[in-house]
Amino acid sequence: MKTLLHISHFAGRTFAIWVIVFACLGFTFPATFSLIGPYIPFLLGIIMFGMGLTLSSEDFKELFRKPLYVLIGVLAQYTLMPLIAFLLAYGLHLPSEIAVGVILVGCCPGGTASNVMTFLAKGNTALSVAVTTISTLLAPILTPVFIYIFAKSWLSVSSGALFLSIVQVVLIPIILGVIVKLFFKKQVTYAVQALPLVSVTGIVAIIAAVVSANKEQILQSGLLIFAVVVLHNALGLLLGYLIAKWCKMDIPSQRAISIEVGMQNSGLGAALATAHFSPLAAVPSAIFSVWHNLSGSWLATFWSKRGYPENKDQKS
Repeated sequence: MKTLLHISHFAGRTFAIWVIVFACLGFTFPATFSLIGPYIPFLLGIIMFGMGLTLSSEDFKELFRKPLYVLIGVLAQYTLMPLIAFLLAYGLHLPSEIAVGVILVGCCPGGTASNVMTFLAKGNTALSVAVTTISTLLAPILTPVFIYIFAKSWLSVSSGALFLSIVQVVLIPIILGVIVKLFFKKQVTYAVQALPLVSVTGIVAIIAAVVSANKEQILQSGLLIFAVVVLHNALGLLLGYLIAKWCKMDIPSQRAISIEVGMQNSGLGAALATAHFSPLAAVPSAIFSVWHNLSGSWLATFWSKRGYPENKDQKS
């Protein structure tokens, strides 16, 4: 078991590397990894079940300790990223399927990798976890609504079908995880140490499947999608930081909000795009997953080395 835990921790620390490796493998050996495609919702469900296993009352304490900070983070998550995605899609005259894919990932909740990046950046990790948790629990309602509002100009959107999908692959697995933890707390406390390996395996498998199914489209439009994804992520990180600063949050909380806004649950984006739109619409989510882990790692490294330059309250 110790060996498994060491492998799990190693996988968690080197997550960004494995994302790139499996994206390249999916591109190089599409016939092999395309077989994973039908199992994308199942893989995402396992990841969300793992999230449910890790939830505790501690994760919600920040909601009561700093409710305004959590509210600002969730509002920024669900307004800035969808709006930025819409403006990029409209302003750059993106093809319909790519435009919907960009908007779709923008309407997803924050990704769990943001919690790790916030910790590495010496940010307010408790705030990051609270915002991720609340935004994820609100996803069945808010994600379909914003996808409908911003994407209906390009393709037909069924918010009801999206709602059911998110309930199935996000909400139900999380609830099941919480229930299992409630009845088997001792066993779960030990088992969750291996969850980084499960999460990394699930995410890289989803990315490899999406990339393998869209090799030709990536060759044709990959640079355009990559440029849009980089802009989307960068603007999310920047505007999230500026809003937190404008709201006079302490520096660790500014970092947490920036990373929360800029990093999305791209696995959910890929699953929804594949199920309700087209394989091509899932490509922005796959590329986003690769890129935001790189940019998040770089930003976390920069902030961790910078420390706290201003003499303000730094308690998280």
